[in-house]
Amino acid sequence: MRIAISTAAAFALALSFGVTLVGLGDVMAADETANKATVREAFDAWAAGTGSPYDLLADDVEWTITGNSAAARTYPDRAAFIGEVIRPFNARMSVGLKPKIRSIHAEGDTVIVFFDAAGTARDGKPYENTYAWFLDLKDGRIVKASAFFDSIAFDELWKIPVAAD
Repeated sequence: MRIAISTAAAFALALSFGVTLVGLGDVMAADETANKATVREAFDAWAAGTGSPYDLLADDVEWTITGNSAAARTYPDRAAFIGEVIRPFNARMSVGLKPKIRSIHAEGDTVIVFFDAAGTARDGKPYENTYAWFLDLKDGRIVKASAFFDSIAFDELWKIPVAAD
């Protein structure tokens, strides 16, 4: 036997038993808040030197560097992105980047972080850049990213030779 019940009747029944109904909008807002907090915590750890947003990367993350910099392309997974961009970048630095978030926004599974980062290159010159990252999260992990930044500043840093291991 199947019983049809109206939305209003279901709501009234739930209220009579003290059940709180959570709408899809509430669930999405909770996910947005959690994703935003996860990314903010990773940036705080990066600024403190105890971690980084890269700790959140899923193994199969697709990271795209947009524009025309020497590193601009899509990296198909965590290993490629870390090996071809992050390790060589860090090898060119004597003092690592410290981020300062200007703003952070979340909509659905996407967190947008607008931030400045500064450090010192191995040649003693300051490296400063402004970034906008669009991060898609799933279960607290970054599964897709698009990064925007000043490619001229990046390419100047990229000209510094990396020391042989």
